[in-house]
Amino acid sequence: MAKARTRKPAPSSRRGHWVALIVLLIAAGLVWAYRAPAFGYAHTATAYSARVACSCRFVAGREMKSCAADKLAGMELVTLVDDKEAKSVTARFPLLSADTAQYRPGYGCVLESWNR
Repeated sequence: MAKARTRKPAPSSRRGHWVALIVLLIAAGLVWAYRAPAFGYAHTATAYSARVACSCRFVAGREMKSCAADKLAGMELVTLVDDKEAKSVTARFPLLSADTAQYRPGYGCVLESWNR
């Protein structure tokens, strides 16, 4: 009767797991180290974009597509959605921040209050 052979994983595949783990730990460390600037940038970008797009849409009377073209360089990840009935614009930065500005007669576009 022949003995069944069991194969050991090649040493290089074990090394690949360690390399992947080290890369993952470095990436997690970088995310942790830069979390405050990332959240700050995301919040600033959404607040600014919501207010400017709201003014563009409901004060200047332009279409939302035209207003979205006014975003500053570096704000490509910010998405804008308008609500015609509420006269508001919501800006979102994926997974990090969202802010809404609403048109108020006599005041213009005002950001909704928030606590952060």
